[in-house]
Amino acid sequence: MHERPRLTPIQINRDLMRSVVETPMVFYVLLLLLMGLVGLGVVAATLLVTYGLGVTGLNHPVFWGFFIINFVFWVGISHAGTMISAILRLTSAEWRRPVVRAAEVMTVFSLMTAALFVVLHTGRPWRTLYWAFPYDFVRGIWPDVRSPLVWDPSAIFTYLTGSILFVYAALIPDLALARDQTTGWRRTVYGVLCLGWRGNARQWKLLNATGLLLSALILPVFVSVHSIVSWDFGMSLVPGWHVHIFAPYFVVGAVLSGVAAVIALMAVMRSLFRLHDYIRPEHFDMIGRLLIVVALAWAYFYFLDFVFALISKEEAEYQVMKLRLSPPYLYLFLLMVVCNVFLPVPIWMFRRFRRNIPIMIFTAVVVNIGMWLERFLIIIPTLQRRHPDAFAWGDYSASLVEIALVIFSFANVALLLLLFSKIFPVIPIWEEKEGHIWKREFRIGKLRLPAIVRE
Repeated sequence: MHERPRLTPIQINRDLMRSVVETPMVFYVLLLLLMGLVGLGVVAATLLVTYGLGVTGLNHPVFWGFFIINFVFWVGISHAGTMISAILRLTSAEWRRPVVRAAEVMTVFSLMTAALFVVLHTGRPWRTLYWAFPYDFVRGIWPDVRSPLVWDPSAIFTYLTGSILFVYAALIPDLALARDQTTGWRRTVYGVLCLGWRGNARQWKLLNATGLLLSALILPVFVSVHSIVSWDFGMSLVPGWHVHIFAPYFVVGAVLSGVAAVIALMAVMRSLFRLHDYIRPEHFDMIGRLLIVVALAWAYFYFLDFVFALISKEEAEYQVMKLRLSPPYLYLFLLMVVCNVFLPVPIWMFRRFRRNIPIMIFTAVVVNIGMWLERFLIIIPTLQRRHPDAFAWGDYSASLVEIALVIFSFANVALLLLLFSKIFPVIPIWEEKEGHIWKREFRIGKLRLPAIVRE
């Protein structure tokens, strides 16, 4: 590893404020493309609200389809922010600095998108609020508070609130820098948002204490959110879902998909905003090492799911497992396993591949394809054979409306990230300066190892 030149504070300010003060042509191209895809989703959502759930492929007994698959998928992606930022901040992992803000912001936008699909799935969005915050005081009819479907809104809104606070607290010094480097109405807006930040010793002490406190407080929420999502399935009596390992299994799967998504986001940021001096191959290397452990843990829990289905000796469980391993779902199952374990893990084992950015982007996309298929195989085949009696079986085929809304979800998150990058620095400027001040490199044999020296 070659020692890179030390950057000055002026260079860091110029490089990391580039996305805010400069607007390249590719920004407008991406903006128009993503707005078009989001517009397609708005049209599909309008059709859904106007004509009802009949425009989807949902039926009895397959009452959950692409909407809930996407809900679980985006809640899983949202775990990247806590995994990358909170845990690594508490463990003082210095390599986290260039990627924490993008991961935290992706958490916020992913949770917003996930919550939107719950609203759409009801078919009557104006009644959704009732299930989250009951208000029907006249008839005295209330949701069952013992149901995980009622727990979901509380967990998601708590996680979303904590994530927004996490992002905003770390943004304050950079908002003050943007205030000092802009003019006109933008200077006024940044001046209000930075809350009078002047960078004195007391303010820095409070900021560091706030970051550590929020990191510690959000970790239990990080675990509980996807555990509660898994209880939507695990606490039901539906064969194939009534499994007690679903909570850790879902959490591990969420970390796998979320951290893999961070790789793709890092690569796009690096290329789009010319951040090659900040997002470097060693960052992809470290995330690749983390993903090896997470992918193998996911494979272990998925294997246990099969073992429990086989030893239960229940006919309904056997029918669900048989359907998952029969065409056409067999091909999706094989593709999922290859995408999540057999293809990426051998690649991540080699350092030269972990530091090859195009290869890491490929593995990140492959993993998220596999994780989306995993949620598909949990939901659709299970509902098709939820009853042992053949007369209660059903089929499911997604409609164009559902497919358009799936495309919309990816475009919506990408559009929000793009707009965020135009308003705020995508890499914490103050954290980069702090890391450059404290960074030292020590030579051990033929290797140069980074270390932090706090004087």
